[in-house]
Amino acid sequence: MKTLYDVQQLLKRFGIFIYTGHRLADLEMMEEEVRSLYESGMIDPQDYKMALLVIKSNMQKYS
Repeated sequence: MKTLYDVQQLLKRFGIFIYTGHRLADLEMMEEEVRSLYESGMIDPQDYKMALLVIKSNMQKYS
């Protein structure tokens, strides 16, 4: 998982589509959903870590 598109595809596998029209809000919601999937045991720790890394790096661009 290297891009935000990869994170979106991960979420899509679970029926999660996020688009509010505000990029930073989208990223915050993605982070919340990824964390929820991890805490539920639906994604493995490696995917969780990589997804958060990608999301956080994209958040820096918009902050």
